[in-house]
Amino acid sequence: MRISGSRKRTAPARAKRIVRHVVVIIGALVMLYPLLWMLGSSLKPDNEIFSEPGLIPKTFQPSNYRVGWSGSGVDFGRYFLNSAFISGFSIVGAVLSCSLAGFVFARLRFRFKRVWFVAMLVTVMLPTQVVVIPQYILFHQLGWINTYLPLIVPHFLATSGFLVFLMVQFIRGIPRSLDESARIDGAGPFRTYWYIILPLLKPALVTTAIFTFEWTWNSFFEPLIYLNDPQKFTVPLGLRMFLDASQGSEWGPMLAMSTLSLIPIFVVFMVFQRLIVEGVATSGLKG
Repeated sequence: MRISGSRKRTAPARAKRIVRHVVVIIGALVMLYPLLWMLGSSLKPDNEIFSEPGLIPKTFQPSNYRVGWSGSGVDFGRYFLNSAFISGFSIVGAVLSCSLAGFVFARLRFRFKRVWFVAMLVTVMLPTQVVVIPQYILFHQLGWINTYLPLIVPHFLATSGFLVFLMVQFIRGIPRSLDESARIDGAGPFRTYWYIILPLLKPALVTTAIFTFEWTWNSFFEPLIYLNDPQKFTVPLGLRMFLDASQGSEWGPMLAMSTLSLIPIFVVFMVFQRLIVEGVATSGLKG
């Protein structure tokens, strides 16, 4: 009787799990369909991309990757190097500046601290387009137009309110007794940050690095404004070179290079996904 009763109790639970897994699988396929379509279309001739809705090409044309790599006037590897250069320095700047700003808001006491903290949070809701004209005027006066400085320097100034808030929430979960022990040993605020807090911020630092990498790698608007030389273009601007309203667009090569441009993001996410989830979860739970 006990065995049959337990089977009756577990049967509905098992059915719910099956239904839940089926729903998740269907949702995953829906989310993955655009990527699968892009991958399949990157191997199709241009005349089949929009006329044949199937994922599997009827006519395989792998030459799209060769044409796309060298067909935009500049070797596409140049765009990859430019994006990697910008993303690398942006990651370093964001990790250092946002962690330091988070330490200041979470641990130090100063006048109008709450006011500045609220002002920092307000910038999260401020659209980038609102400040683009003042920023352009400032960078133009500094002579930074057509250089990478407007794309890199702001990351060294903790301009991302979301990442600063993430750091603040994580640091608030670190026991203050560690700070007090460091203070007793004669450490000042900066030494406490560098030797005590920073080594404990690994999940939040990795999360900040990944977000910064994805934002800068996929950024199209800011490089479009500040860069004029095709030799300095990033990957999104390089993809734009395939679109020409007057002479026709090269969809096959563009989709081929779009597929390649997703590989770095995919690899980084797969390698660090555990730390990303841990950093976001712990930062959200610490109060």
